[in-house]
Amino acid sequence: MLKEFRDFIMTGNVIDLAVAVLLAGAVGLVVNGFVNDIMMPFVGYFTGGVDFSAFKYVLSEAVIDDGKVVTPESAIRYGAWINSIINLIIVGFVLFVIVKSYNKVRKKKEEPAPEPKGPTQEELLAEIRDLLKK
Repeated sequence: MLKEFRDFIMTGNVIDLAVAVLLAGAVGLVVNGFVNDIMMPFVGYFTGGVDFSAFKYVLSEAVIDDGKVVTPESAIRYGAWINSIINLIIVGFVLFVIVKSYNKVRKKKEEPAPEPKGPTQEELLAEIRDLLKK
């Protein structure tokens, strides 16, 4: 069983998948950094300097007793959700550009000519010639 598992793990598809997952995680960090550190401050500038990710609708305030949080705040953080939507749009656009450029670079395979089902014209003419010679 261990040998079968090792053979399965060492196939090219599993290794390719592992590399893709690691790269996706790295790209996700880059996109999150781009959205949170570049895009959202830019958007916040046009919304009056407000930190866009801090937008929320508070359902119940936090209960604090002697400087300790007894009950945490309950809030709908729609600003963080909008950040996630912007992340999704950016990742989708990047993937679109990558797939589009890959499809341009990828060489189209030429399909082989279909095999003739019967004798070719040359073969038929050769048969007629041979029959005429007889």
